[in-house]
This record gives sequence, C-alpha cells and structure tokens, in this order.
Amino acid sequence: MAREPEGGRGRDRDRDDRDSEFVDRLVHINRVAKVVKGGRRFGFAALVVVGDQKGRVGYGHGKAREVPEAIRKATEAAKRALIRVPLREGRTLHHDVNGRHGAGRVVLRAAPPGTGIIAGGPMRAVFETLGVHDVVAKSQGSSNPYNMIRATFDALEREDSPRSVAARRSLKVSALQARRQGAEAEAVDA
Repeated sequence: MAREPEGGRGRDRDRDDRDSEFVDRLVHINRVAKVVKGGRRFGFAALVVVGDQKGRVGYGHGKAREVPEAIRKATEAAKRALIRVPLREGRTLHHDVNGRHGAGRVVLRAAPPGTGIIAGGPMRAVFETLGVHDVVAKSQGSSNPYNMIRATFDALEREDSPRSVAARRSLKVSALQARRQGAEAEAVDA
C-alpha cells in the first residue's frame, strides 16, 4: 500500500504554496438576469486583480451562476495573465505614463516616498496587488471598472526600467541616471 509523504497532501501542497504567494482583490461583481418561463435566472460576472506585491500583477474576468464560482474563474484567469512591471526601489514607478482602453484614460505618476497610493477604486486594487507604495493616478473618461483596469494595464505595460532603456540605446545605466539627476537639478533651480 502506497503511503502519502509525511507533512500533507504532496503535489497539492506545492500548488497551495505557489498560490499563497499571490494577493487577490475583487474589483467588481455584475449581476445579470435572464428572463425565462419560470421566472428569472441570475448569472454573475466577477473582475479580479491578482498580484504578488513584488512587481507581478494580472487581471481576470469570470462568469458563472454562483458568485464564488465566478470569482474562482476570474482568479484563475488573472493568474494566467500576469505581467511583470519594473519598480523603482520596489515602491514606485520609474516614470510617468499614460494608458487608454476604449473611452477610459489613465495617467500614472511616480511619487516621492511617503505619498501613498492616491488612486481611484479599480486602480487602487491594481497598485496594492502590484506592491507599489507611492503613486499618483488619475482616471479620465470612462469610470467603467473594466475600462479603467485595462487602461491601467496598458499604462503599466509601457513602463520601462532604466536598464532596458540603456540596453536599447547602447548606453550604461549610470550615464542614463546621471542625465536624469541633471534634469531634476534643473527643475529644482527653475
């Protein structure tokens, strides 16, 4: 008779450990009703954001007849669609960036330490799961949570680290950083 390895469920435990590294936030639940002969049939759609608070984040959409099942489907979809976002000092964005999706537009700005997350509902969930501590964000246009999330992800995908910019321009990172600090000094003097 085969014995299970000591300490638990074996393969399932590895999956639980991997899943436990992620934080998920429920952003929106939509209830829809289908009118049928016997009355109404309700369905639910969930929008979930998942991240590891270390620079990876994703969003997912799930539909089901029950709320927990819709949330589970959305969470799985979000884990499959993770993107990596470079962060400065692990707390903020490297540079200001704009994003858009449909009629939704967002502006994301890097912020000094201690600023906190200044952002509206759906965008706040993205930044909390991403691990950003200081950011200023503004949504313009559509306030639909789906459009706001997609516009935020569009902006985050445009975010570049100094290392990738330096590699693209065949420069050293230190030369790029020196330019940035010179520009900040000029801005303070003006």
